[in-house]
Order: sequence, then structure tokens, then C-alpha cells
Amino acid sequence: MGYVGLPLARLFSTKYPTIGFDLNQQRIDRLMAGFDETKEVDDKLLREAIQQNGFRCTSSIGDIRDCNFYVVAVPTPVDDNNRPDLRPLQGASDTVGKVISKGDIVVYESTVYPGVTEEECIPVVERVSGLKYNTDFYAGYSPERINPGDKLHTVEKIRKVTSGSTPEIADIVDKVYNSVLVNGTHKAPSIKVAEASKIIENSQRDVNIAFMNELAKIFNAMGIDTHDVIEAASSKWNFIKLSPGLVGGHCISVDPYYLIQKAQVYGVLPRVMYNARRLNDGMGDYVANQVIKLMNKQGVLVKDSNILILGVTFKENCPDIRNTKVIDIYNTLSEYTHNITVLDPWANPIAVEREYGVHIYQSLKDIQQKRYDAIILAVAHSDFLTLQVRDLLTENGVVYDVKGVLNREYVDGRL
Repeated sequence: MGYVGLPLARLFSTKYPTIGFDLNQQRIDRLMAGFDETKEVDDKLLREAIQQNGFRCTSSIGDIRDCNFYVVAVPTPVDDNNRPDLRPLQGASDTVGKVISKGDIVVYESTVYPGVTEEECIPVVERVSGLKYNTDFYAGYSPERINPGDKLHTVEKIRKVTSGSTPEIADIVDKVYNSVLVNGTHKAPSIKVAEASKIIENSQRDVNIAFMNELAKIFNAMGIDTHDVIEAASSKWNFIKLSPGLVGGHCISVDPYYLIQKAQVYGVLPRVMYNARRLNDGMGDYVANQVIKLMNKQGVLVKDSNILILGVTFKENCPDIRNTKVIDIYNTLSEYTHNITVLDPWANPIAVEREYGVHIYQSLKDIQQKRYDAIILAVAHSDFLTLQVRDLLTENGVVYDVKGVLNREYVDGRL
């Protein structure tokens, strides 16, 4: 019942009796109280689903035994060496295997490389259940397209790719999703095609942003403003307008590693994807060093300086801190000073402390009593866009705008 599972379950509950399952009892308790801390489902909508549609969440496996359409939406992370970690998927498949019955369908939504559903997940369901795939139970794959924090492309408006383990099951899966989606579906010819379509969505974006980040490095070295260059180039009708930036989160910065690893099994070295990942993963350190360079030019002593970082989540107006690259900025600067203040009104301070060991503030009042030698706008939360950043600076302090959203008059450098 996370960023993907909860919005989808709430949507299904408008048409079908729906149960949300999660191992985290604290999460279940909060949801049943009508509160979603991810902010993906409006609390009013959640309460309506519970009170009017009978939607409920549980951590008890017995409560889902009578279901006949199971949707798996668990994380697909990588390990410390950027190798796919399929344990959450295998665990979820084990859970499904304990409750699935003859004639039931299990649909996977987690982002994976082609083949994971049928080669890694289904064998677990078969082993645990004792049932035979495509004889006793069936499968589908419909890749998630949730964009955390996006209130325009909400789950019911997303066009979904669907697929099934037989032509008949593909039709059933397609009809179930179509029944709750405004913009319909695209039925892929196979589960592997559907899996591949999802992995390249994020890989393509990763490569495109890496190109913009590389351009930013080139133009910064030349003393040319990258955003001015992009504005000029985008006057051509077929130019794809993207901006440089930090690539974090649980999708774009993780998913390409799944395809990179699988490609190598087939003897293909995906150099473009691999180099894009390396470049994007290094942008936090690059930003920190650009700030240090600016401070030196202004005659500001970096050692023991006071630095303010605005934002810690991986994207604007969203509480998601998974794989945020702002931490790389923090870690690089912490080699020079421990006087680093982080402000983020969207992030959960307890979660940030637990995940990264960094204390953050949520209110502007908490940070206004100090003056800072450098301020870094790392995340474009709407709360920051009207902030008078220069009022918080020391005499020679600098402002660095990672997102290119602040008034140019107030900025000394930007990506």
C-alpha cells in the first residue's frame, strides 16, 4: 500500500470489493484512520473509499484469501552494487502463493526487466500454492505509471499497458483495468513486451536527462547559462525541451540498472544507458563542487561555513525521499563543514533521520535566525519559490539554484 498500490486499490474500490494488503501494520492503521502520509490519495477520497465503497486495508493474510484478482505493487530496488534485488517481489509472490486458488489471476505492476514475471515470480507462486501456471491460475503484467506528487496525471487518467499469460486472460486483465481508467489501455502482445515497455520508459528519460546534465557541465565550463541555451534551442519545433538536474527517486535512477544487468546476460553491453547512469549519479557531487567554487570566488571560507540546503525530497511538492541525490550534495559539503542546515516542509524528519542520518527542519521560522554563506535551492517546492533568499545570506554569501526556478537577480550560479 505504497505510492503505487494505494492509489490503484482506491480506484479499483470504486467498482469492485477491494482489499489493500501491506506488511506494515502502522501504515495500515494510518490508512484505515483516513490518512495517507505519501499524499498520493487525498484523505477525503480515502475516507470515502472506506466509508462508502467498503475499501479496507489489512496486514492479515487470511483477509485476502477469498480474492480472485491479485495485484502486486512492491518496490524493485537495487543492492549496493546496483544489481537488481528481487526479494520484495519474491516475498510478495510467496504471499500470493499462500492464498491463490484455481481460476485466480495475479497481475504484477512492479518495474522489472523482461522475463521476471514468468521466470522469477510465477515459479514461486507455483511452488507455494501447488497449482500449475496457465492451468490452475493465470498471470498478467500492467506496469505502474504513478508519478509521485503529480496531481495532473493521476492514476485514473493514466493510460495503462496491460498483458496476460494467455490471449483470454489478456482480455480479462485489459477489461478490468479499462473499467476504472478514463483514458483506457494499450494491450501488449505478451507479458515480456509489457515488461520491456516499462523499463525503457524510465531508461529513455534517464538518458535524455544525462545528455542535458552533460551539456550543463560543458556550458558551465564555458561560462554560458545552460537554461538560456535550452530556451533558444526549444524555439525549433522538434527540439525536446528538458532541463538538467538531480535524478533520484525509485524509478528513473534505479530501473535502468535492471535492463543493464539483463542485457549483459545476453552479451550486450548497454554503454549509453550505463554512462547515463554514471553521469546522473554524480550530479550531486558536481553541484556541491560548483557551490564550493562559487564560494571561493566570492572570498567565502568554505571550511566551517554555514550552508542552507532548501529541499531534501527527490522531487518538488512530494514527500518521497527515496534515493534522493540531495544527500550527495550534503555529504560532499559535510567534508568541509558540519554547519549544514536542511529545510524541507514536505519531508518527514523522522524518515530522513532514519534513512540518511540527517536532521532537517520543516518550518522557515526554524532557520531564519541564522545567516548563511551559501544557500542551495535543491528542490523546487512551491514553498521556496517566493522565498527572499538573499535576506538569509551573509555579506558575501552565494545562492546556487539547482532547478533554475529562482529570480535570476538573486542567483550567483545555477545548473
